[in-house]
Amino acid sequence: METRRVVVVSGGMSTPSSSRMLADQLAEATRRELDGLDLLADVTTIELRELAVDIANNMVTGFAPPALADALQSVKDADALIVVSPVFSGSYSGLLKSFFDVLDNTVLDGMPVLIGATGGSIRHSLMLDHAMRPLFSYLRARVAPTAVYAAPEDWGSGTQGAPALDQRVARAASELTGMMAGTRSARRPDGLQASAPFEELLAQVQGR
Repeated sequence: METRRVVVVSGGMSTPSSSRMLADQLAEATRRELDGLDLLADVTTIELRELAVDIANNMVTGFAPPALADALQSVKDADALIVVSPVFSGSYSGLLKSFFDVLDNTVLDGMPVLIGATGGSIRHSLMLDHAMRPLFSYLRARVAPTAVYAAPEDWGSGTQGAPALDQRVARAASELTGMMAGTRSARRPDGLQASAPFEELLAQVQGR
């Protein structure tokens, strides 16, 4: 059975953390979707609060301590990411931004990414599209169409016996899995797509 490496990045600050709870739900839903495709999920979870000091030191020294270096390598080796952040001042956390700032900005080329966020009000849900999605688009990742936001009222809510949050989680996981199914063949190790030399492309055009 083939394996897909899924790395979960949780930006939650507290214990327990609603961001970690959402991240775990997204990871488990993705695991189930991969299982349905006869693919084995190898899930690694990175808690950024445990790396906060290392990230700050890396920002000012350029050197990643061992724990942070391992986390960065896990992201580099991943077939897909699940990234969840709490909302701070209408955006993602500074700790999450700092983590991706110390990551080589070519690592996420073509990588499927599922984004999620948690906050104290549903009014902050647009943060996913005006802040998080542009971040990963800038890093040239492929972001799943469905982003999942969870406000306090989302936990256990829903109609007709089916929690609304569970429905969004399932849909997002299905999209991520669909993107991931061909990851090994779609991404080159350096993240670049192969193309023909310019002269060959020009000759093809002139020959039409």
